[in-house]
Amino acid sequence: MNGAELLVRALENEGVERIFGIPGEENLFVVEALRKSSIQLVVTRHEQAAAFMAATYGRLTGKPGVCISTLGPGALNFSTGAAYALLGAMPLILITGQKGVLSSRQARFQVVDVVASMKPLTKLTRQIVSPKMVPTVVREAFRVAQEERPGPVHLELPEDIAAEEGGEVAMVPPHDLDLPVASAEAVDRAAAMIAAAERPLIMLGAAASRPRSTADLANFVIRTGIPYFTTQMGKGTVPGGMELYLGTAALSERDYIHEAIERADLIITIGHDTIEKPPFVMSSHGAKVVHVGYQPATVEQVYFPQAEVIGDMGPTLKILADRLEGNLPNAKALIYLRRGIRARVADRELEDRFTPQRIVHDVRAVMPPDGIVALDNGMYKIWFARNYRPEVANTLLLDNALATMGAGLPSAMMASMLYPTRRVLAVCGDGGFMMNSQELETAVRLQLNLVILLIKDNAYGMIRWKQAIDRFTDFGMTFGNPDFVKYAEAYGAQGTRVEGIEDLKSILDDAFRKGGVHLVEVPIDYSENERVLVRELAQRLPVVEDNQ
Repeated sequence: MNGAELLVRALENEGVERIFGIPGEENLFVVEALRKSSIQLVVTRHEQAAAFMAATYGRLTGKPGVCISTLGPGALNFSTGAAYALLGAMPLILITGQKGVLSSRQARFQVVDVVASMKPLTKLTRQIVSPKMVPTVVREAFRVAQEERPGPVHLELPEDIAAEEGGEVAMVPPHDLDLPVASAEAVDRAAAMIAAAERPLIMLGAAASRPRSTADLANFVIRTGIPYFTTQMGKGTVPGGMELYLGTAALSERDYIHEAIERADLIITIGHDTIEKPPFVMSSHGAKVVHVGYQPATVEQVYFPQAEVIGDMGPTLKILADRLEGNLPNAKALIYLRRGIRARVADRELEDRFTPQRIVHDVRAVMPPDGIVALDNGMYKIWFARNYRPEVANTLLLDNALATMGAGLPSAMMASMLYPTRRVLAVCGDGGFMMNSQELETAVRLQLNLVILLIKDNAYGMIRWKQAIDRFTDFGMTFGNPDFVKYAEAYGAQGTRVEGIEDLKSILDDAFRKGGVHLVEVPIDYSENERVLVRELAQRLPVVEDNQ
C-alpha cells in the first residue's frame, strides 16, 4: 500500500466514517484511497466550513472529527477552524497536502510552511515523511486530540510520501483513555469548604458539557440540592427546566443572575475554562471558589480558586456527592432568588414586536426537548444565552471561546447529519451567514433536514451596539443584502420571509414539517439592547424574592 492508502486504512482503524473538505492536486492519492474505502468524503464549498463541521462532530460525540485540504491556500483556510476547535476544546484532525519533500519539480509554487503556521493553533502538528510511520502517527494524533483538554491536531502528508509504496504495515489498535480520579485529600478539603458554606452556589462551565460527563453532573446537582447557574458554553449540561437552575451568565457582571453570584459565599465551578468570556469577576472580597475540573485551573486576574479538585469529573463528583449528600443544611440558601431572576430575564418576551426576547421565546416553543439550536455569533447570541433554556445536554450550540462568525450554518449541518430525525435550527445574523452561505449548496446536496433562521438587521449588529454604548459615531457597520428568499431558492433550498411576529412560530413549525433545507428570514428590533443591557442593568433593581 502507498502512503495515502495507509493513511485511509489508519483512519478506518480509528472508526472514522466521514471526512469533510475540498480535494486538491496534492491530495489526489488520498482522494483515490478514500474512493475505495468505507469512509464518506463530504465535499464542502470552503475549507473553513469543513473544519467547523468536523469540530462540531468532535464536540457532539467526543471523538475527533476529520477534515482534509490541499496545500497552501486550502490549508490556510483551516486556520480559523483550528482555532475554533483549540479554544472550544473540540477534538479535531486536520489533514493537509503538500508538495513533494523528496524532490521539488515545481520549486516553491504554493508552498507555505503549514506545519509552522499550525503550531500555535493546534495541540500537535507533524509532517509525515515516510509511509511506514503513518499508523503510529495517526494513532498518536487521535490520542492527543481526544485526551483532556481536547483539541485539534494537524498532519501534513506530502504528495510524494502519499504515492510512495510502504508495503503492509500493521495498524495500531485504539485504546480507551482512562482518567485518574481526584485525590481523597482534595475531595475532603473541598467537601469541608462546601459543608461550611452558608450560601453555596454551583457554576457549570464549558468542560461540563463533555458527552462523557453530563449524567454524573446532573446527579451531583440533584444529590447536593445546591442551586446552579451556567456559563454560555455550559448551558444545558443539566436540564434547564430543573427547579435548581437559576440562569446563565451571558454577561460578565451586573445581570440579574449576578444577584445570586454576589450573595454567594462559595461557588463550586465545575468544568470552568477561562477561555470563555468571564461569567463573573472574582475579587479579594468576593466568594471563595472551589474549582472542579479535568485539569488544574488557569489562574487569571478574574479567576483564582482557593481549592481545586482535579480528575475525571464524573467519578470525582460521585465521590464528592457521597461526602456531601444529607450534610448540607444551607444547600438551598439562594433558591429564593430563582423566581425573581427568571421573571426579570423573561420580561417582555411576549411583546408583539420582533424583539430578541420574543424571537427566542418562539424558537423555544417550536423546538422539542431534543431539538438542536446552533448559533452563529452576533448580538442575538447574548439573548439566546440569557433566555433560552435547554432541556437536554448539548442542544444549544454556541461558541463563547473563539466566538467566530460563520460557524453557525456548518455546525447545524453537522448536527443534522448526526441526528437526522431531530429538529435542527441554525440561527445566523446576516453578517455571519454570508461568511459561509455557500454551504447551502452542500446542505441541499446532502439532502439534510435543516432550518436556518436568518436574523436581518443589515449591519454588524453587536459591534454597532458596542460602538454606540462607547459613544463612538455610528460608522462603518452597515451593508446591503441580497434577497435572501431568492438566494436560498437559487441553491435549491426553500425560503420564507416573516412579515409579522405572530407568524414566526407557525412558519418555523411548517418549515420543519416540510423537511429539506429551509431559510426563514426575520427582522429584529435591537432597541432592546440599549433598554435592557445598558439602561435597565445599570439601574438593576433587586429581584423579587421568593420565600416559598
